[in-house]
Amino acid sequence: MGLPLECPISIKKAGVKTKMSTKIEFNFNKINRLESLDQFAGLLFPNNKNHQKLFLAIFIELKYADDQFLKSLEWVAEKHNLSPRVLEIVRSKMRAMGLIDHVSRFNSKHGYREGWVFSSRLAKGSLLLAGLPEKFKEIKDAKQEQRDRDLFKYL
Repeated sequence: MGLPLECPISIKKAGVKTKMSTKIEFNFNKINRLESLDQFAGLLFPNNKNHQKLFLAIFIELKYADDQFLKSLEWVAEKHNLSPRVLEIVRSKMRAMGLIDHVSRFNSKHGYREGWVFSSRLAKGSLLLAGLPEKFKEIKDAKQEQRDRDLFKYL
């Protein structure tokens, strides 16, 4: 099929411009063409340059920090003249996607320091998601077809 799940377009109606979509477009062809970190930022934070800029700043600062560990992220937003609200939105989205994690001061793995690190949850989740179509195509037993067809009753 190859059609995008969400296509950001701007439509003009009676002189009013509608807001561009900021939803992530999960499209194989678009993901396959990604070659750089700024394109990755554009995929994760479409149509919002401030969010893309802060994502890049956090990612790059964390990438080149000692032990890939940052004590806080507030200074990153201040350095790039972005508001605490933008920081909270970008940080929470990165955390929800599984790109970064907050570690507590009780974590011995990071030397009992509190701060932010890269997470492997996005990569692990993506691998699990990639295997689901094959898993769901399997016919496990004779009653599987009836159970699958009964799913329509619950939606």
